[in-house]
Amino acid sequence: MEKLNFGAFNSLYDFFGAFPDEEACIAFLENKLWPDGVVSPYDPTSKVYRRGDGMYRCKNTGKNFNVRIGTIFEGTKLPLRKWFIGLYLHHNHKKAISATQLAKDIGVTLKTAWFMLHKFRKTSHVVHFQKLDGEVELDETFVGGKNHNRHADKKVPKCQGRSFKDKVPVMGMLQRGGAVICKVVNDTSVKSLTPPILKSVARTATLFTDEWRGYDLVRKLYKAEIVDHSRKQYVNGNAYTNSIEGFWGNFCKRVFHAIYNKVSRKYLQRYFDEFSFRFNTRNVSNATRFEMAIANSQIRVTQNQIVGR
Repeated sequence: MEKLNFGAFNSLYDFFGAFPDEEACIAFLENKLWPDGVVSPYDPTSKVYRRGDGMYRCKNTGKNFNVRIGTIFEGTKLPLRKWFIGLYLHHNHKKAISATQLAKDIGVTLKTAWFMLHKFRKTSHVVHFQKLDGEVELDETFVGGKNHNRHADKKVPKCQGRSFKDKVPVMGMLQRGGAVICKVVNDTSVKSLTPPILKSVARTATLFTDEWRGYDLVRKLYKAEIVDHSRKQYVNGNAYTNSIEGFWGNFCKRVFHAIYNKVSRKYLQRYFDEFSFRFNTRNVSNATRFEMAIANSQIRVTQNQIVGR
């Protein structure tokens, strides 16, 4: 397949110039997903014929297909150009975009916009980084409403500090100068915090944690340094957790407060995948970030999968 040059589209204005119509979007998607020529999703070894209506035909199976099959764009009649605009806005808005705003921007229903955003978050989830290494900061955050803002009959007693009676704990691992990985966990015990750390962090890394006993086991398995927040100690030589705390504040909590006012625990991991993707691609151009999302779009996601049926 001939390589096409779509130019740089690091602004929304340039983006519309690169994708003026549906044909341009189809050509771009085919170039990115089939760089070496059209491949049948039903039999990758089969010869493929181009039909006169823009579809393709798999010789071995006799099935017709197009470039949407096997991607997040499959099973919808929505123009590919609207998908592209939505994907670009979602990944390149510094503080994210709500379903309500997306619905207004591209002219779809609120329900459609909500499903689109969840499909976009799937393209964040499939971004695989190597295990974190070097200097890695560990910390948890808790997602849920502030108790003092609740009505009197809805206040939860004894929910200060690391209590998660009314909140959802999220484990964060950030390599200084590198990537971040977040995992929603059941609680902040050793049993819950240890597995995601072992899975995501190389054993050659140096860990920086606060004094929380949930890290007791990994501090024995890794080289580790502690900063004791209980004693108002926030920096101890090279030991601090300011980077991961900055991530919680700038990339997560501000978005929850300003854009995503209420998030179900059921979908929380997807939102933190989104925040992690935005952080991990913070140093790339808008066009590159969009192309990364397109490259990761080769996953079929149904509405039943999104709502967890």
